[in-house]
Amino acid sequence: MPSYFNKRLVRYPLYGLIAISSILLVWIAFYQWIISAVGFLFLGSIFYLTFYFEQKAHEETEEYISTLSYRVKRVGEEALMEMPIGIMLINDEYYIEWTNPFLASCFAEDTLIGRSLYDVADALVPLIKQEVDAEIITLNERKYRVILKLEEKLLYFFDVTEQAQIEKQYHEERTNIAIIFLDNYDEVTQGMDDQTRSSLNSIVTSSLNKWAKEYGVFLKRISSERFIAVINEKILQVLEKEKFYILDEVRETTSKQNVPLTLSIGIGTGVSSLPELGTLAQSSLDLALGRGGDQVAIKQTNGKVKFYGGKTNPMEKRTRVRARVISHALKELMLESDKVIVMGHKHPDMDAIGASIGVRKVAEMNQKEGYVVLNFNEIDNGVKRLMSEIKNHPDLHSRFITPEAALEMATENTLLVVVDTHKPSLVIDEKLLNKIEKVVVIDHHRRGEDFIKNPLLVYMEPYASSTAELVTELLEYQPRHEKISMLEATSLLAGIIVDTKSFTLRTGSRTFDAASYLRAQGADTVLVQKFLKEDVETYIKRAKLIESVEFYREGIAVAKAESGMIYDSVLIAQAADTLLTMDGVIASFVISKRDEDTVGISARSLGEINVQIIMENLQGGGHLTNAATQLKETTVEEAETRLVEALDDYYEGRKEE
Repeated sequence: MPSYFNKRLVRYPLYGLIAISSILLVWIAFYQWIISAVGFLFLGSIFYLTFYFEQKAHEETEEYISTLSYRVKRVGEEALMEMPIGIMLINDEYYIEWTNPFLASCFAEDTLIGRSLYDVADALVPLIKQEVDAEIITLNERKYRVILKLEEKLLYFFDVTEQAQIEKQYHEERTNIAIIFLDNYDEVTQGMDDQTRSSLNSIVTSSLNKWAKEYGVFLKRISSERFIAVINEKILQVLEKEKFYILDEVRETTSKQNVPLTLSIGIGTGVSSLPELGTLAQSSLDLALGRGGDQVAIKQTNGKVKFYGGKTNPMEKRTRVRARVISHALKELMLESDKVIVMGHKHPDMDAIGASIGVRKVAEMNQKEGYVVLNFNEIDNGVKRLMSEIKNHPDLHSRFITPEAALEMATENTLLVVVDTHKPSLVIDEKLLNKIEKVVVIDHHRRGEDFIKNPLLVYMEPYASSTAELVTELLEYQPRHEKISMLEATSLLAGIIVDTKSFTLRTGSRTFDAASYLRAQGADTVLVQKFLKEDVETYIKRAKLIESVEFYREGIAVAKAESGMIYDSVLIAQAADTLLTMDGVIASFVISKRDEDTVGISARSLGEINVQIIMENLQGGGHLTNAATQLKETTVEEAETRLVEALDDYYEGRKEE
């Protein structure tokens, strides 16, 4: 090939030279015809040789092109018919018009022509309708990456089974770190003799070692109350499927020894860096402990957290020492601030208002201006009665301000105390939260994923009955420059009474201690009952809501409002509380529209069923016996369907006794 093209470059100049030489020889012939004849003979030879080689090169080129064209055509046919890539042509009705033999062999059939995609590979139809460019699907237990050329109705199939298996193996073998903590080991072993403590350690260690051996977990005890475990992703998936039954086993085994010992497990996953895994595991453990213990928290790098367990009421294990330390720290923060602003959650209840009044009193005891943020258009009847009573005390009433006024008076040195919630999305005014840098959180709910960023001080005790109880304990350790007034003490007591349902639910010994202190400060129980009275219209509405009750399972009562009927959150919660008092009811759920775009679900239980887990499955939260959620842009019927699915999921993962 190269020689031919080189000759073509020489061809035309050579013919021109021959022509010029011929003319010259003709002129010479007039004088020396012999020389001219020899010259013509020589030129003729050159011309012949040039023409001969040119023709030969032309023939070689034609032969080469012909051979190359044949080879290219044959290779194309071979590639189309023999390459290990599936090719399919379909028509507009999703019938197969042609496939290469490889694709037919993938389906273990001689031919697919004339068959419908709905019969052969129905998973492809929605991809074509959605105009997806590429997707991985499973056909005959093998995975294929399908590339769609929609204009040509052409599909390419690349077998990626081995690649998918390698990816799966890599994913399953990724390392995860778990930290296992004995929640109340120090408390239950305090005062034990060495023999009893050794026996308890043996029981717990034996259960954990048996569990670790069964699932292939590396387990190492690193302190009296802490273990570290190394697992891979495959083992973690199995443990999640089993809902971490080790929690139930340890709790039940130790309870037989009259020792209420529980486990909390924090797991870090999703990263390859071991230090990061360790940090995630510790963060998960902190989250599990902040929610009351006896549960597993799995934190991933995307911020998502999964919870398992938490089926028992958290044991009361607060100490007076912690309350005194928190009270002193709060005092120091207030002294360093120019003013204190207290804010609860949206649509505040008695607990949020009572706790806010208590924190404002703490500020006053430290000679600091304290203000309570309140949206007067978003309060229920009980809080309205309380505010009517507060109007008779101008000094206290003047300390209640609107969110707009709080925004105006807030400075860089202002301290914001958030009570009865820890979620930014639930505070009365999120703008105020974002503006003030110095934030303190006081709450009694189990900690969720959504949490206020970078607070200076956090006092979260899920073992407490109410935030009002926590604030009451903080008041006891403050300077006594100012005595608590009767109305302030009554407000705090009202918060405790409402959240404990008159001391019947979530009530510990510390709850009665706090109530006793408030009663000694002049709290009026008759005035509390006046605040908590309801009108006949509300009673009838609640009764109508309860009338719709149906039993989903034995002991599970579900009531739902009629379509279009709107009830406030307090009435829904009261209906759930009332249902719980009925014979045979162990858990109650009330569903109703809160406004045009929101459906609320209020959940209550006697402790046998953890309604917090069920509500968290619906983006809500709360306590083991008291929880709720709000669902946006849905109907009551759709909310009921989602609740039933969450109940089924809860019962599937629950270890039956």
